[in-house]
Amino acid sequence: MISGRKAVLVLGLLQQEASYGMVYLYVGIFMLLVTGFVATVLVLARLISPGRRSNTKAQNYETGEMTVTDPWRPFPVRYYVFALLFLVFDVEAAFLYPWAVIYKSLGVYGFVEMIIFVSILAVGLIYAWKKGALKWV
Repeated sequence: MISGRKAVLVLGLLQQEASYGMVYLYVGIFMLLVTGFVATVLVLARLISPGRRSNTKAQNYETGEMTVTDPWRPFPVRYYVFALLFLVFDVEAAFLYPWAVIYKSLGVYGFVEMIIFVSILAVGLIYAWKKGALKWV
């Protein structure tokens, strides 16, 4: 247990305001400690890990199965287009939630802005649909 006088001393030290230089010093010391810890862990892992190389370990594999085709064959572009469309509409949802929360304070101006935003995305969706970008296979 800390006696009353020591507790007051500890609280007094904690309540003191530190200058900017001291704050940067604390941050710098913390960064050095973290860097040292990470370096130590990496070196220790390298020293105690088994390092046996074999042909089996050097083979390419996909999801634990043997490869059927060339692993460096490029993916069809339609997969990337599908992923980009997903991102666009995912970001749209991320914009719609905060807008819905403050909808009343925005008034008619905010409503018109969101109608324009959703309309532009709808035109993009219709374009992608007509081009066949939404067909998976």
